Amino acid sequence: MRIAFITAAVLMAACATPLVAQESADSQLAALTDAWYDYQLAEYRQVEQADGSTDSGASLWSVTPEAQLARAAQAQSYLDQLAALDPQALSPATRTDAAVFRTLLEHEIGDARFREWEMPFDSDSSFWTYLAARRGLTTVEEYEDYLGRMRDIPRYFAEQTANARAGLARGFSVPRVTLEGRDASIAAYVVKDAKLSPFWTAFEQMPERISEADAARLKAEARQVITQTVTPAYAEWLAFFRDEYLPQTRQTLAASTMPDGAEYYRQQIRQYTTLDLTAEEIHRIGLGEVARITAEMETVRAEAAFAGSLKEFVRFLRTDPQFVARTPDELMGVSAYAAKRVDGELADYFGFLPKHRFTIRPVPDAIAPFYTAGRGGLDACSMNTHDLPSRPLYNIPALTLHECVPGHSFQAGVALEQDEAPRFRRQTYFSGYGEGWGLYSEYLGEEMGIYRTPYERFGRLSYEMWRAVRLVIDTGIHHYGWSREKAVEYLASRTALSDHEVGTEVDRYISWPGQALAYKLGEMTIRRIRAKAEAALGEQFDIRKFHDVVLSLGSVPLPVLEQRIDAFIADGGQGLPNVDYD
Repeated sequence: MRIAFITAAVLMAACATPLVAQESADSQLAALTDAWYDYQLAEYRQVEQADGSTDSGASLWSVTPEAQLARAAQAQSYLDQLAALDPQALSPATRTDAAVFRTLLEHEIGDARFREWEMPFDSDSSFWTYLAARRGLTTVEEYEDYLGRMRDIPRYFAEQTANARAGLARGFSVPRVTLEGRDASIAAYVVKDAKLSPFWTAFEQMPERISEADAARLKAEARQVITQTVTPAYAEWLAFFRDEYLPQTRQTLAASTMPDGAEYYRQQIRQYTTLDLTAEEIHRIGLGEVARITAEMETVRAEAAFAGSLKEFVRFLRTDPQFVARTPDELMGVSAYAAKRVDGELADYFGFLPKHRFTIRPVPDAIAPFYTAGRGGLDACSMNTHDLPSRPLYNIPALTLHECVPGHSFQAGVALEQDEAPRFRRQTYFSGYGEGWGLYSEYLGEEMGIYRTPYERFGRLSYEMWRAVRLVIDTGIHHYGWSREKAVEYLASRTALSDHEVGTEVDRYISWPGQALAYKLGEMTIRRIRAKAEAALGEQFDIRKFHDVVLSLGSVPLPVLEQRIDAFIADGGQGLPNVDYD
């Protein structure tokens, strides 16, 4: 007994130090990430809500070079502190936090290295189109904050102008060919009547709970701020864009032609995919996927009993009136119905269902002509109803799965509601994971039975081909020196996308190097690790548990996701605690 007691005491003593060390390392990392998150909230003028989501505050953030470099220096400081922690002293869950944190810091440092703020927009996304609220706000305080941000626009635009001018001076600019006509998205804000401004929407849709006196005061202030502050700032930016920026933009296409261009493109690939792949490797992967999907398209063409060739089938899909919505509401209705049909299948594929609700909105008129087909987020997913003949209805189910449910809006809701997750991870976003999940969601629609006709199944394949082609085109342009014409022909000849979409998408790839690579590489990773889990677990594999583990992890670098699924396999395919899978 005495010997046994001594042995137990010795074992307890031996275990005590590592346990204390682990608790200390875990708590140090938690303190570090909390400090960084609070710093980010303050820097970007964000207000944290009780549910962990964030809203904009009463002013806009600074984008001066000094502010950007200070953020990068702060990121390096946090990275140094993170490196000082012993990774072996961290618990398994906290090691994931460390990997996510490290990647976020490295991305911020990488952006600063190439002074990415000197190209503050592209043909698809811009800083001036996200400032106007798209619906009514909730409280007087939210309207006061909104007015504060509106008053801050001249300062914010002046800083962006200075950055864009600096980019022009060193040949770091958006390619000119991708910007033709994009000034219309600025001109939409240059109006004589405040009530015609996109900034008026929030005041037009003011809720009745706000008193008449407050409503009258806020609307009067809004008319004055829009007329005297917002509209002149947009007019000045429009003049700069037309008269100075556009004439001096570079006429080359490839990222590799910019200063340190080859290194910049490598950094963009790493940032958007979170994978260590070369442009050459990605190009080869894309060619293989294009060949595979082409064969599947031929199968669906046969199912549709179409007698002509695949090329003729695509022409039929692009031109037949039966596939064109007659009104924007008809397109929105197809999307909404697809989302509700997905709702009916969710319980068979997910154990954890988020409480957070999202809506489906049309893309605002000011940006719709050059905007992508749709985009999804926590509170809403958007469908583009501009130029209805270019938005064939057979594509809408796949688009809805990607942007809304179980894609971006659903995934964001699940991540937000993970109470045990650190604050900084609940709204983190990595494109490889996020866009990979969106494309995987389109594929999942096949298993769910969402595609009801060969045309809708072809639409899904066309969308998958669209993402596979991106691997070829993005690397073709930025590494191999493709022309815009070659990229347009390659995309148009292999998908059922409309000519309008083909043009806007190619311009997006030209002006936003690397981002388009995230979708297919992320989806391929998710499908590969799912197949690995199915093979390893056999009858123990439960698709609901797999999906719950993937989504509850939140957005992470793809190697971190794979490590988590390896652990899922090792523990016998366990799902989430407190979720009933019976």
